[in-house]
Amino acid sequence: YEVLSSSNAHSLVRCRLLTGRTHQIRVHLAAQGSPVAGDCVYGEPDAAVARQALHAWRVALTHPLTQRPLEIEASLPSDLQQLLVDQNLTL
Repeated sequence: YEVLSSSNAHSLVRCRLLTGRTHQIRVHLAAQGSPVAGDCVYGEPDAAVARQALHAWRVALTHPLTQRPLEIEASLPSDLQQLLVDQNLTL
C-alpha cells in the first residue's frame, strides 16, 4: 500500500491487489492497527462515513470470452469525495 494523504483521523491509501478481494485489504490494514474507515467488522463505525470507505477506481482482468485484457475505471463516489473534503485529504 501507499499513503497518498493523511489527516489527524484518517489516511488515504492506495492498495494494489494481485489476488483477493476487499476482505484482503480490510483484514490486513486492521491487523496493522489501521482499519478501513466505516468497517464495522474489522474496525468500528465511523461518524465520517456511513459505509466502508473502499473504492476500486481501476480493475484490470482478462475478458472471459475474448481473453483480451480489459481495464475498467470508475470515478470516486460523491460520499467518498465528501469524506476527503471533510478530512482535508487530497488525491
